[in-house]
Amino acid sequence: QVQLVESGGGLVQPGGSLRLSCASSGFAFSSYAMSWYRQAPGKERELVAVISSVGGITRYADSMKGRFTISRDNAKNTVYLQMNSLKPEDTAVYYCNARRSSGSDYWGQGTQVTVSS
Repeated sequence: QVQLVESGGGLVQPGGSLRLSCASSGFAFSSYAMSWYRQAPGKERELVAVISSVGGITRYADSMKGRFTISRDNAKNTVYLQMNSLKPEDTAVYYCNARRSSGSDYWGQGTQVTVSS
């Protein structure tokens, strides 16, 4: 059974930091590209960051560059998102995604991040 379980969300003040984790099981984690997406109320889901299965190549949405860092630990089947200098506009539900070129595509249930004073 495939599972992606996000954790680490919560309420943080503007300028603060959070580290999200996505613990995965039930599939060959190391062979999947892993991504973080987010969806704010009334908006479409958008890509935050992606890390490749091989070489750990990363890519970020422009508004997250320099503030967010995606990383993965294949030994723990876990992907992380370090978020610094958080802004109110970063408030959203953050989702973990696993995808392979064969078409396999898995999603977590999401974790809420709220940036507010």
